[in-house]
Amino acid sequence: MGIISGTLSAIISGVTFCFCSASASLCSAWCGNDKPSTSPPSAKSGRMRSVVLLGFSIIVALSFQYGLGPNVSQLQWSYFIDAWTQSCENDNPELVKVCSGNAGVYRASSAAFFFFVIFGLAALCKPTANRDAWPAKYALYCLLCAGTCFIPNDPIFMPIYLWVARIGSVFFVLLQQIILVDVAYNWNESWIEKADKAEIDEGTGKGKKWLGAILFSCFVLYAGSLVAIILLYVHFGGCQSNDAFISITLVGSIIATIVQLTMSETGSLLTSASMTAYVTYLCGSAVSKNPNAVCNPKLGETSVGNIVVGLMFVFISLMWTGFSYTNDKRLGGSTTAAPEASVEDAEEGKPVGGVVVNEDADANETNESS
Repeated sequence: MGIISGTLSAIISGVTFCFCSASASLCSAWCGNDKPSTSPPSAKSGRMRSVVLLGFSIIVALSFQYGLGPNVSQLQWSYFIDAWTQSCENDNPELVKVCSGNAGVYRASSAAFFFFVIFGLAALCKPTANRDAWPAKYALYCLLCAGTCFIPNDPIFMPIYLWVARIGSVFFVLLQQIILVDVAYNWNESWIEKADKAEIDEGTGKGKKWLGAILFSCFVLYAGSLVAIILLYVHFGGCQSNDAFISITLVGSIIATIVQLTMSETGSLLTSASMTAYVTYLCGSAVSKNPNAVCNPKLGETSVGNIVVGLMFVFISLMWTGFSYTNDKRLGGSTTAAPEASVEDAEEGKPVGGVVVNEDADANETNESS
């Protein structure tokens, strides 16, 4: 029995060691150390981990808004309750819960804001700082979120950070529009290239399926936007401000589509349809957040559809920003990014792309030596 027990203990110990080693390796790779200890992390790893952190901050914000915030009054800690409900005084307890949930969003987003400000300044002093020590950075962000939970709403979050977030959201929406336009253009060009390739490889008329897919996507986006605008008139119409927002969205979308198709040499119907859907979502989000109860019959209600659509646009923007928009190769390659590209390509064992300097001189030297 002793031999059997010892053998089983050895097997269990070996399996446990392998499992722990594999888990540690996986966690280390996910957090930012995706290369051997002798190789420095690539610039791409820093961008990827930044996007992962932003995604994690969204999860934390949602858990604060719909989990901790509305139920903070159930905690048996008066200081914590007062910190989260400060500046949320209202006779309607449901609105107090909504306000506390919003205060939770301010905490998570402010932690992310200060995190990226700190390490943005660090990257200015040391460009490789964005690549290093990501496990510690994740831990720091979690500590920042935990610390903000004990800070009262007034005045740090309401009104100081609230106004910072409002101003920053304007720039985010502008950047998001640029990203979505870029996404839509690339989407359109990709399917056109597939249509041209099908015409060459498969025969005449075989590329029409891709062109038909473009037209079908445009139809779905425009039809969905039209239905959404009609629903906005039905549920939020009758109020002067809401009618103005909805009408401007409808007329502006029609004008922008006509201008792009008639006056732009690079006009794309798919791009216009995508932006029409986006501005329709923005309009719906605006009127559904109107604080005037007369203009907003759904005041205080949680719109799951609005949240899902908003998260979808944010997800597309983050993925495009982290994995395409900041990628020099997707931007056509710049000379300032050549050294960084050389390091990454050298690490991967791939030839370096981009501009070659003094190619003729090198060729002449080779010919002379031969």
